[in-house]
Amino acid sequence: MRYLLLTYVTKPNGQIDEQMEVSRRVRRTDLQTANVILDFKKLEVVKASMGGTQVPRDWDRVVGYYYQHYASTIERLLKENGYEIVKPEESQTRPQEADPS
Repeated sequence: MRYLLLTYVTKPNGQIDEQMEVSRRVRRTDLQTANVILDFKKLEVVKASMGGTQVPRDWDRVVGYYYQHYASTIERLLKENGYEIVKPEESQTRPQEADPS
């Protein structure tokens, strides 16, 4: 799989539902209906809009936001497209001692 597609649907009662899909390709209907399309092969934001408003297409920012909700899916897409996932190491620094003078 290559793409992560997210579509937001507003129900008559005002509630917003989020639909997530992974796909090998982007169809014409996906370009028309999806709110967010992420290409995990090129690491680019193909489309990002919310309620008709364009959202900044910063890859790190958009993926960072959705990673909170879809971590396993995003990690799988990255691995399937040849990218290694490097988790940040915990800080190994020791606190400095106070100067006795």
